[in-house]
Amino acid sequence: MRIAVISDVHGNAFALESVLQDVKTQTPDLVVNLGDQVHGQADPGRAYALQRELGATEVLGSAEPFLQHDGAFTRWLKSQLPAGASEHLLGLPLTTTVLDGEILLCHGDLQDSSGHLLWAWQRGPYLTRGFQDLREHLVGITARVILSGHTHREGLTAIDDHLVINAGAVSQQVDGDPRARWTLLEKRAERWLTDFRRVEYDCKTAACWVLQHAPFPQQEAQRLMLGKP
Repeated sequence: MRIAVISDVHGNAFALESVLQDVKTQTPDLVVNLGDQVHGQADPGRAYALQRELGATEVLGSAEPFLQHDGAFTRWLKSQLPAGASEHLLGLPLTTTVLDGEILLCHGDLQDSSGHLLWAWQRGPYLTRGFQDLREHLVGITARVILSGHTHREGLTAIDDHLVINAGAVSQQVDGDPRARWTLLEKRAERWLTDFRRVEYDCKTAACWVLQHAPFPQQEAQRLMLGKP
């Protein structure tokens, strides 16, 4: 069993196209999408269409609720999306499972799409969640693998019988490496192996699209080029 995990596309069709080309080479049996699908400015309409074509199992991201706001950016973003897109994204579940409950999906943490599993936000940098804190957070969870996104970082830890994985982000990197990220899970001999994959894409063309078409382009164009805020 091979599972492709994508997360935090943030409306970047250019990064997503390259990721999906790499995903295709790995012939996954299942694709899951951990949210924050369209909240960005590098052709979000095309990014949404590409994600819908995947038939992925999806969960609600932390950025999707912004589609309910009435600001200039939200109006522009919704103008890029097809009819029904906002309703679809806002109607996604906070968590869901695949493979008969063996794998649990969330965006941030299990109670809040803006929360964090492996890292905690404390008025600045992300800090690693303490072992006992994470153990208490997973009380009652029967899934062997818990997948989350949101932090735009790749990482994993084993705790008791759980493997907790934070998938990398397709777009809007934070570590100075602009490459797009996705995660491949593969089950072999009852063990789940994790491959954090990084994919080159034409971030210059993505940034140019943002500069030509987006309402607030400067910061995002720079972030796509540099791979950091």
